[in-house]
Amino acid sequence: MDMFLEYLKAFIVGGLLCVIAQILIDKTKLNPARILVSYVVAGVFLGAIGAYDKLVDFAGGGATTPLTGFGYTISKGVRNAVDAEGLIGALKGGVTATAGGITAALFLGLLASLIFKSKPKK
Repeated sequence: MDMFLEYLKAFIVGGLLCVIAQILIDKTKLNPARILVSYVVAGVFLGAIGAYDKLVDFAGGGATTPLTGFGYTISKGVRNAVDAEGLIGALKGGVTATAGGITAALFLGLLASLIFKSKPKK
């Protein structure tokens, strides 16, 4: 039963983050790129002030999977690197913390480009 509740909390929190983004797309003049950047920046900000930690503790993957989770991971990486290495950690901590996700995105994007043909918009 505990596992079911963990999945339910992750689904609800992740779903709410997606619903908010969809409402922003539908009801505002913001384009998806601006919303994506806003989500990453919100994750960095909430991670920097420590508020996103509570959401991650509550929802697990539902909070770390969306773009806000990517921003949170950047802020957490910077915080840890600054603690360990000083000011130089502010420059490399975020990239180090997210290197796996960035590498996977680049590799899978390359793989998709090799498998599928792009078509011009009509």
